[in-house]
Amino acid sequence: MSEITLNTAVSGVPEAPSRTAPVRTTGAVAWARQNLFGSWWSTAVTLALAYLIVRWTIGFVEWAFLNAIWEVPVVNGQAQTQACREIKGIGACWAVITEKHRFILFGTYPFEEHWRPALVCLLFVGLYVVSAMRRFWNWTLVPIWAVTLTLIGVLMWGGVFGLSYVPQERWGGLPITLILSTFGLAFAFPLAILVALGRRSKLPAIKMLCVLYVELIRGVPLISLLFMASVMFPLFLPEGMNIDKLLRAQVAITLFAGAYLAEVVRGGLQALSRGQYEAADALGLSYWQKTGLIILPQALRMVIPPLVNTFIGFFKDTSLVLIIGIFDLLTAGKTAIVEPAWQGFGIEVYITVGVIYLVFCFAMSRYSQDLERDLNRHRRR
Repeated sequence: MSEITLNTAVSGVPEAPSRTAPVRTTGAVAWARQNLFGSWWSTAVTLALAYLIVRWTIGFVEWAFLNAIWEVPVVNGQAQTQACREIKGIGACWAVITEKHRFILFGTYPFEEHWRPALVCLLFVGLYVVSAMRRFWNWTLVPIWAVTLTLIGVLMWGGVFGLSYVPQERWGGLPITLILSTFGLAFAFPLAILVALGRRSKLPAIKMLCVLYVELIRGVPLISLLFMASVMFPLFLPEGMNIDKLLRAQVAITLFAGAYLAEVVRGGLQALSRGQYEAADALGLSYWQKTGLIILPQALRMVIPPLVNTFIGFFKDTSLVLIIGIFDLLTAGKTAIVEPAWQGFGIEVYITVGVIYLVFCFAMSRYSQDLERDLNRHRRR
């Protein structure tokens, strides 16, 4: 007697025949089957794109690494770039980065003092890391910022503690980009909160003033504000009074960023339900207690993605200070290839500068995602 017949005779219920396992509906394989190979047309497009990506990747690896030149000889202080020109289009000439990396990173800052702007960059990175740790989200962060920024100013300017004085006109490269973006956003964010609250104020004068500021600043490009800060503003100062060009650019960037961030914050305030305001009023809280303890924390939590998107945009927009003659990272990279020996090797410089921008922007993006997920964890329960 067969096994199926025996089992049927014992239990009285026929045994179901064996079947193949069902197709997986979750995981990477299921996602690829559904999105990349769902039909013959989708499969054809996927294979064609995969072929192009593989070909481009192989070509880039050969150009950037296998056929690249990393160093060139220097004779009488002049780089001999004949070897780079012979392989132009076939391999990269990273020798331009090897030769000009200090100028790209630090501009015209005195060569023997490059350890100072390098230390400033490390201090900025350390400040970002400490500020990202939630255990420091209290008043202890204020002295940390104060001490760090004081050290940055001392290192860049010098003139004390045996450090030679370096005028602002000699600053450039990555420190300028970090100074403009960090100070600009640090001062623009509280300004944006005040302006956003002012636009929702019941006092007509304050509301009109905030609306006028936002609409006026958002209605002109950043280049025009930088030009006015550099050229027009000194015309209104008393004779003999001069304000540092970097400070004028910093004020223009702060005002510009504040107007855009104010609209982001206002969006979070408007998205908050009316019940939160009514509950705060029922507790008998004052306006500033209600705003600081209940309204703003929830509103800012909801607009983390657009806030960070605006931060990233302004971090890159600092390159526009070229219009007023300030050598930021991108401008220093452009200037590095002005020398006749290195003309024609801009791709390598732009790739290097782009990677630096990518590192900072990607770090901000990833941190914002983790922060948003952490702060909104209660909503998934």
